[in-house]
Amino acid sequence: VNVVMCTCRHMPAGLLETVNMKNLFMHDDVDLEALVNDMNSSLESLYSSCSGPQTESTPLLHNGHHTSPELPSSSSLSADLPRTSLRRSQPMHILAVRRLQEEELQLRTSSLPAIPNPFPELCSPASSPVLSPGSLPPGDPTTGKHIVKIFSEDGVGKVVEIPADMMARDLCQLLVYKSHCLDDNSWVLVEHHPLLGLERCLEDHELVVQVQASMNSDGRFLFRKNYAKYEFFRNPLTFFPEHMVAWCQETNHTIPPSQLLQNFLSTNSCPEIQGYLYIKEVGRKSWKKVYMFLRRSGLYCSTKGASKEPRHLQLLADLEDSNIFTVITGKKQHSAPTDFEFCIKPNKSRGEMKELRMLCAEDEQSRTCWMTGFRLFKYGIILYQNYKLPQQRKPLLSPFSAPVRSVSENSLVAMDFSGRIGRVIDNPVEAQCAAMEEGHTWRKRTQRMNVIGSQSPLHHSTLNSVIHIAQLWYYGRITREESHRIIHQQGQVDGLFLVRVSQSNPKAFVLTLCHHKKIKHFQILPCEEDGQVFFSLDDGVTKFTDLIQLVEFYQLNRGVLPCKLKHPCTVVAL
Repeated sequence: VNVVMCTCRHMPAGLLETVNMKNLFMHDDVDLEALVNDMNSSLESLYSSCSGPQTESTPLLHNGHHTSPELPSSSSLSADLPRTSLRRSQPMHILAVRRLQEEELQLRTSSLPAIPNPFPELCSPASSPVLSPGSLPPGDPTTGKHIVKIFSEDGVGKVVEIPADMMARDLCQLLVYKSHCLDDNSWVLVEHHPLLGLERCLEDHELVVQVQASMNSDGRFLFRKNYAKYEFFRNPLTFFPEHMVAWCQETNHTIPPSQLLQNFLSTNSCPEIQGYLYIKEVGRKSWKKVYMFLRRSGLYCSTKGASKEPRHLQLLADLEDSNIFTVITGKKQHSAPTDFEFCIKPNKSRGEMKELRMLCAEDEQSRTCWMTGFRLFKYGIILYQNYKLPQQRKPLLSPFSAPVRSVSENSLVAMDFSGRIGRVIDNPVEAQCAAMEEGHTWRKRTQRMNVIGSQSPLHHSTLNSVIHIAQLWYYGRITREESHRIIHQQGQVDGLFLVRVSQSNPKAFVLTLCHHKKIKHFQILPCEEDGQVFFSLDDGVTKFTDLIQLVEFYQLNRGVLPCKLKHPCTVVAL
């Protein structure tokens, strides 16, 4: 074989390989011609598959040299096959794909809203207190997590990581679960601007991340109670006086309460709120009284008395691009003519006073009517869906709800053992009276044991004077103005109350109660009988051993109060 290879070095490649095959398989029963033909055909098919979409007119590049479009010989192809196949199997567009992916990632990151920095004290003076999209962690665009800081009424903040699609309702549920609060569907998230003196309750369907992106650097979120958020669905007539709703006058005041709300929620009807408002002139400290109309299309003022003609109407604010806020520092900061000020702030406003529409009403009922009408015209049926959603969720077990009672607790019944034979109390009113009587008997028994000289660490008089300190409705030594502010913040609904220490009499207490949008104060005086101190609201006619017993009594009975105690003012620490 070596001799043949040396003498036939200059022979053609195909002939050389044929001779080699014939010498290798000289003594085997193999069809050499068929073997060579099969090898050539397989190499040709392999070459055509590696060539890709190249045509015959396009020259192939091998090692930097142009080759002819004819099919190369089998020997040269077999010699160059490993290197050529490795080079051609590498994808040539991988750099373009990487560049495209990087551009998409950069575009997605740049489209994220700017998030206020929750730790501005860590920034240098030259740095901005707002986190730009480029400074976000690399995982944020993919995971969709955002940092939100929530504050409680005592000024303590809590950082929460939420997804981008979390609504205000879900965040409140999360905070209720983490703070171990009672979930009564009255917790809200408040957008608060301390420098401007503005605040508003977020609607349940609003996205928290989007609201945070539109806030200024001084804005913050507060976690608070608001019993009046959907109170207009329960008592619409108290929120919409007949003289302020236009079509009420046209129908001779015959619209029922259910039809009143249906007209506001329906897109086919055209109700409007009308009346006089004070408006602050732009760039001035003076206020001007103008007749205004609130419609679905926006807030208008009349340039000629109370005329509704289109030529006399001037658009002040568009509802779709604005939000309505309560002004908490009206008279002090803006020299408002009354205490019932509110503001319409554009969503794209940079927080400048000239971009705000400062308005002021004559009384609290008028301001509530204007603000409630603004919400109904802007969101419509969505507000009713938000109001009904907690009621629809009650049959379902929520991860933030309280645990369900056991079967043994649900099977308990009220029993009466006053006679010889015990009987089941079927009447619920009788069962409740029996429970109250048993509770009063237990209190008297406990007090008698303390007087006799039991193992109690505190004397009964000392215990009765401090037992109410841990209650949610007790606020200690606060001023009358502070109690008004708390009542206003948590919604001026009937039965909203708190108890505080009297400023005029240090030994007495004051019950602050809201009724018909008015705040009233009732003094709780101590009275002594047989060496024991009692508390009374009606000059000793009805006496109670402690404040808890007094509050529980007036939660069930109106007594001398204008209404029962229904909603305690609650403040929680996050």
